[in-house]
Amino acid sequence: MGLVLFPGDGDNNSPDVSWSYSGFAAFRRRLAEAEGFVLSEMSGFGGERPWSQVSTALEPLLDHPDAGGDDLSPAECALILVRLETISDQWAQEGGDQLLQQHIEDARQLAGVLRLCMEKSVPLGFV
Repeated sequence: MGLVLFPGDGDNNSPDVSWSYSGFAAFRRRLAEAEGFVLSEMSGFGGERPWSQVSTALEPLLDHPDAGGDDLSPAECALILVRLETISDQWAQEGGDQLLQQHIEDARQLAGVLRLCMEKSVPLGFV
């Protein structure tokens, strides 16, 4: 069982990105670290730090239930995309272990899905 993020365009042939739940958790932890905070310290992730204490365009993605929850709007996708591409480019310049390489690939796949959501003006769904 895992998690799939997909454009809400009703087209089963549209690209999507999928993770195991543990893989998505690791991906989000690394994104949070890139934004300068520890995800496990945040409310909803075992900590008590409120999201109002961090400022990141990635908040709609990072502070989202693994499955279900509201879809992300095309406007949220646009904000996430810009920051996600910046982070994945930084990761690529760093080089690194196999897990980092997987996170770079995941970020690039997610960027493609976010871009499609923006182009079609459709939400990003989680299932």
